[in-house]
Amino acid sequence: MKNVLAVLIPNGSSFRRTEIEVLSAAKRIADELGGAMSATILGSVDPSWNQSCASYGASVVYRVASEALSSYQNDLYTAALQQIQSVAHADLILLPSTTYGMEIVPVFAYRIGASATMDCVGLKGDPSDGSVTITKPVYGGKANSELLAKSGPVVIAMRMRSVVPATAAGERDCNIVDVPLALGATKARTKIVERLSEDTGATKLEDARVIVSGGRGLGGPEAFADLTALAGMLGGTIGASRAACDQGWVPASLQIGQTGKKVAPDLYLAIGISGASQHMVGIAGARHIVAINKDAKAPIFQMAACGVVDDFRSFLPQFTAALREYKAKNQGSTSGQ
Repeated sequence: MKNVLAVLIPNGSSFRRTEIEVLSAAKRIADELGGAMSATILGSVDPSWNQSCASYGASVVYRVASEALSSYQNDLYTAALQQIQSVAHADLILLPSTTYGMEIVPVFAYRIGASATMDCVGLKGDPSDGSVTITKPVYGGKANSELLAKSGPVVIAMRMRSVVPATAAGERDCNIVDVPLALGATKARTKIVERLSEDTGATKLEDARVIVSGGRGLGGPEAFADLTALAGMLGGTIGASRAACDQGWVPASLQIGQTGKKVAPDLYLAIGISGASQHMVGIAGARHIVAINKDAKAPIFQMAACGVVDDFRSFLPQFTAALREYKAKNQGSTSGQ
């Protein structure tokens, strides 16, 4: 397997770390296998995205243009990717493990007769036989499973922040291949009647370096105001467990876990979260987990690098005050801490 295709699915106009990670993973595995990396962009974006793909190693960019792709629609995006694959003939197809990517991968893989692996955190190619070892978390992130793919095509959803982003090489030449699409109305089995967007003004959870997250132990929505203030002081954003979202305390868009968003911040501060396995799946990629919970037997303490056994109502005001004092003393410091 030597031909690797990176599939970018824009969520906004900016070229983000999500796109860079997919391109970086695709380029590295292509190099290991002694093959070539190509890319395609599903959706309407600025033409500069093509050059961005080239700067991260794409030798070919499959360009598509269709009004049907102006906004995300699963049936149409999947059909478009099928038609691109009929031209690209890729052995490995990498997509981001975003909401869009996770929705497309299984359907697309089935339609082209490929195998699919979700939530992948590592790829290793063997140039001697062209096989690829795929690593993905299992048992709620408590262990990793290694799968061996000996032949393609294989469709993979890469977990965000599991890949170290490569450095752009600057302007590079690449071959632009226009792929004509046949996307009639019959391709869409569903109809989108309305789109509602929520602008929180904060960093997306998937991109956040610091997340302050609350769970059932907060007891109500009022405490999330304190978490929001703390997140602001730390330069982060807030998240929540499914229990907190199900109670209606915060929007479902903040849910982290198996059925929510998968995050990998540098610091994950869990307040009033017991640490059920479904939630731990969503934070398995976090570099440092700090837990505050009054239950000393809460499972999250087993995964936390640092734990505080206390009622957050007593601890949080003292912690916030100490942090505010520290920031005031070190204002203007060049340490970046």
